[in-house]
Amino acid sequence: MHTDTERCVRAVQSKDARFDGWFYTAVVTTRIYCRPSCPVVPPKAENMTFYPSAAACQQAGFRACKRCRPDSSPGSPEWNQRADLVARAMRLIGDGVVDRDGVPGLADRLGYSPRQIERQLLAELGAGPLALARAQRAQTARLLIETTALPMAEIAFAAGFSSIRTFNDTVREVFALAPGELRARAPKQPGTPPTGAAGGVLSLRLPFRAPLNPDNLFGHLIATAVPGVEEWRDGAYRRTLSLPHGHGVVAFTPHPDHIGCRLSLTDLRDLTIAISRCRRMLDLDADPAAVDDRLRTDPLLAPLVDKAPGRRVPRTVDEAEFAVRAVLGQQVSTAAARTHAARLVTAHGRPVEDPEGGLTHLFPTPRELAALDPDSLALPRSRRSTLTSLVRHLADGSIGLGVESDWDEARARLTELPGFGPWTVEVIAMRALGDPDAFLPSDLGIRRSARELGLPHTPAALTARAAAWRPWRAYAVQYLWATDDHPINSIPE
Repeated sequence: MHTDTERCVRAVQSKDARFDGWFYTAVVTTRIYCRPSCPVVPPKAENMTFYPSAAACQQAGFRACKRCRPDSSPGSPEWNQRADLVARAMRLIGDGVVDRDGVPGLADRLGYSPRQIERQLLAELGAGPLALARAQRAQTARLLIETTALPMAEIAFAAGFSSIRTFNDTVREVFALAPGELRARAPKQPGTPPTGAAGGVLSLRLPFRAPLNPDNLFGHLIATAVPGVEEWRDGAYRRTLSLPHGHGVVAFTPHPDHIGCRLSLTDLRDLTIAISRCRRMLDLDADPAAVDDRLRTDPLLAPLVDKAPGRRVPRTVDEAEFAVRAVLGQQVSTAAARTHAARLVTAHGRPVEDPEGGLTHLFPTPRELAALDPDSLALPRSRRSTLTSLVRHLADGSIGLGVESDWDEARARLTELPGFGPWTVEVIAMRALGDPDAFLPSDLGIRRSARELGLPHTPAALTARAAAWRPWRAYAVQYLWATDDHPINSIPE
């Protein structure tokens, strides 16, 4: 979008927050870059230039605006609605792969050469993988500087910098302030004392593009919550996180203009990846205007969209976990699926301590489940075979569902497994892989809703009608499910 100068200028002049994260405005006279909705008086059009990423702005010598904090705007929706090389690379960079494994590790995960990845990222984003990872480290560093009382040396290494000097130089270059000055200028939030140790709690505000309807998003997560791994407590959805350097607990509270996020991590090096996974689970980088505008073109869907716009697709923080839970949920009630999952967690999950609530375990990994005795599962024999086959393929890597996955290839691999029909494959594509166009025409709730609305209700006919909803059919599923009186569609009082 950054190449459409006229459209970008209009967005900046109208301070349109819908375009935050889509592009960045660099002002050539001040050498500052902003988000489109920056509250300052817009510069003259001839003094604006536009970039597709904060990293590209920084690489061109611009520093972040102190007013609108463009580096903390919602991420581009592009990376969660596409499955090409650039989108998959961006998801991996957001997951901290470059910081942990370098560019060669990124290339290995994607199956391309470092040069190919560098070339494509430069062409589309104006910055290579190292610059993009550096911009992400700078944002993580600012977050820790402003919200904790940790020593700067600890922050430097927690944010992924290799040395204190590199940390200091990057912060000064990106924000035009030394780390100490950045901390002194940080807005103080009442009731949230600064964290002084790695084991403390970080209180964050996760931004999103409005509107956001929390009912189905949190309702679904709460209604399907696995005891010990997830819970609804004191107005917040809480769950455990398995992370590269340790584990964590996150609590989400919906607010009109942001999602409150409280993170407790055993190792602060996991902060970037934890935030990335949390945003992905809540679908916070979606573009609701684009989604809802497309779905409104169907006169039978339009009233549902107008009644409660901004529905998101509830996703997951762990793709393998969701795939296992999808199998456990085949042809059983939500309550039965939770019971089966809880038994797996108790028997095979790693215990954790949760001083603030009732979380007790991490969900077991495929490797931890690979050794389970099928006869110990209180499931039909065919379902046991399906589960053990899935776990085996996830554990040995022959099926990958990570953020770098090719959606079509993953679907094909899952379809080859015993017991994997279209419903199971598509629900994994929708909620684990994150495909915004995943569709469930055979789902009983969808067919019932379609019949009540006057839509075709046989799978073939509904699929044909839904062609006009592409590429947002996963969001259409959320609107159709919302017509049913089910706990997944509301947040408990």
